[in-house]
Amino acid sequence: MVITDLDGTLLRDDQKVGEEDKSNLHKLGQKGFIRVIATGRSPYSFSRVISDDFPIDYLVFSSGAGVMDWKTKKILVSHFLEEEKVRELAEIFRDQSVDFKVLAPIPDNHYYVYYQNGRAHPDFLKRMEYYRGFEEEICFDPPNFAAASQFLIILPGNPSYFNELKELCLGVKVVRATSPIDHHSIWMEVFHPKVSKAEGIRFLCEMLGIRQSETIAVGNDFNDLDLLAFTAKSYVVENAPQELRTLYPNVRSNNDSGFSDLLVKEGIFDILLP
Repeated sequence: MVITDLDGTLLRDDQKVGEEDKSNLHKLGQKGFIRVIATGRSPYSFSRVISDDFPIDYLVFSSGAGVMDWKTKKILVSHFLEEEKVRELAEIFRDQSVDFKVLAPIPDNHYYVYYQNGRAHPDFLKRMEYYRGFEEEICFDPPNFAAASQFLIILPGNPSYFNELKELCLGVKVVRATSPIDHHSIWMEVFHPKVSKAEGIRFLCEMLGIRQSETIAVGNDFNDLDLLAFTAKSYVVENAPQELRTLYPNVRSNNDSGFSDLLVKEGIFDILLP
């Protein structure tokens, strides 16, 4: 099984997949490899940059909150936060004067309610433009939200502040990601405790009878750390943060076919040759 992150890894900065990488994904399928994209994007967001016939077998989406059979589009795994926990977290973030979004359960997790304190982060507003028509301002009494796939909080690029907020979030999984918009701010995502890209891949390995020792992955950000710790062979692209580049072997950048470079370094490219 070969697993790749999407934004900043397989996807170039122009929001396209390079022809070399796409061609090699086709060849991997022909040779019997299982091809997986593990992304923080929802299915809706993923579909805006990737076509329905893209050459992969499975999609681990929303940082592992869901797993999809890509060919049939059947959702195999779906995790969500219970209504009571959602209300508890919403009140915590409101009391901390933090802007946040509560995303609907899968598969409708492009719909959301939001809270603003009047000083919205530019990323917060830009993401709202991206999802215009799917938003609704939050109401606490009576609540216009119930169970949810996740929370999204956009913070300044301050890891200490992120860690302070994380300490308030008990009984959930908190994921840190670098903003795909300004490439500096921190996107704090809060999920059901079982959610991670690694758990999505573990599920697929068990379902398909693939050993952990037969897995290879490449990523670019902090939300890939669980995945990279799980797979037998793990790499990061050279555009990843320095902290990650010191932890894992490097391949070329997302703009320079880093995914294909992984195949070369692992000797898989030789298998793909005619």
